[in-house]
Amino acid sequence: MATRKQALKAVDADGHNPSWEEDALGFLIAPVAREEFLASIYEQKELLNLRHEPDRYADLLTLDSLDQFIASADLREGMLDLSNKHNRITREAYLDEDGRVIQVAVTEEYLRGATIILPHLHSSMYNLGEFCRSLEEVFTCHVQTNIYLTPPSREEGKATQGFPPHYDNHDVFVMQIAGSKAWRIYGTPVTTPFRGETFEVATHQAGEPSQTFTMNAGDCIYMPRGLMHDAENSGDEPSLHITVGLITKTWADLLLESISELALTEPAFRRSLPAGYADRAFDREAAARYFDELINTISDKAQMDSAFDLLADNFIRARQPNISGVIAASRVAPTPDDRYCRRRYAPWNVAEDDDGKLVLIGPGGDLDFKQEEGDALERALSGTPFIAADLKCENPDELLQRLWAAGYLERVG
Repeated sequence: MATRKQALKAVDADGHNPSWEEDALGFLIAPVAREEFLASIYEQKELLNLRHEPDRYADLLTLDSLDQFIASADLREGMLDLSNKHNRITREAYLDEDGRVIQVAVTEEYLRGATIILPHLHSSMYNLGEFCRSLEEVFTCHVQTNIYLTPPSREEGKATQGFPPHYDNHDVFVMQIAGSKAWRIYGTPVTTPFRGETFEVATHQAGEPSQTFTMNAGDCIYMPRGLMHDAENSGDEPSLHITVGLITKTWADLLLESISELALTEPAFRRSLPAGYADRAFDREAAARYFDELINTISDKAQMDSAFDLLADNFIRARQPNISGVIAASRVAPTPDDRYCRRRYAPWNVAEDDDGKLVLIGPGGDLDFKQEEGDALERALSGTPFIAADLKCENPDELLQRLWAAGYLERVG
């Protein structure tokens, strides 16, 4: 059994300690370089960074800010859950008849040893949302957060723990915010499980851990999906951590999409399965030959690019638009000398529809533009600062205002 105790200096290969605003992935994995992580670690093995920097994640979340959020937010079903390995808790124990979270019930269960879970808190806290958007830019996938707050144990010899040994069906980064948590790694019973492939306690037995370690505030671990693990509070303080989940598309998704597109032009794929195919006495020989013919057609005619484009555009459309600052900035009227730049973490693409209009594909939906506005659109979204006069089109102020209102732009000094 290996026990990891070494500390790592949170600097990249050039000796720089990146903030999450500068380089979100580097912030998590330094001193490992991005290229090394993506080539040798991502989806393959865990990466443990024990840093001894207790305030490293303080501008993302603290125990006090979480306490205030739970006390003041109008929490509804699905926004907060409770879990206790030693005492199963149903949602009826802390939800009223209208689906609202009963805060007093939450605190009572927490004091009895329950772990408080807040899924998707990045949708309610700005910095967490920006952090997720910055990682989405790296991985081209939906990035979500789950927050876990586990109380210290009040019983001798009985650690507080939210979940038994399990694996996740998506890759995660775990950032320890406060307190300490003792982790056990057991191995990988399923390599890169599908998103819908749930962990079955009866099927996968943990056995003896292959690695144990304790994470303290400021520490981080990356775990690929399928890696079995569990964790329990360690010490006399509450344990608070953020689990950042990467909800990726797979090669299977791309292949399925390409076959779906092929079926639009190849009638053979749209034929019904043979009559009686579910009968136990059905002869599958002819069906097998037909299946092989379809496989050959896929090999000859399936195209990657259009399916790739569709998955990419759907990803961009599904992002949450970031309009922070748009309303506040309206206190001051814009001037011709105001400088703008494309907002960071705002993905986009431009396509042409059947009517010849330009379609700006972006977070929250599409925007239509005239063909003659194409150069101005490219200039505005290039990432280089500009003023309205730099947009060479019939009505640059209108184009700028549309992009500004949709969250594509920010003002720069």
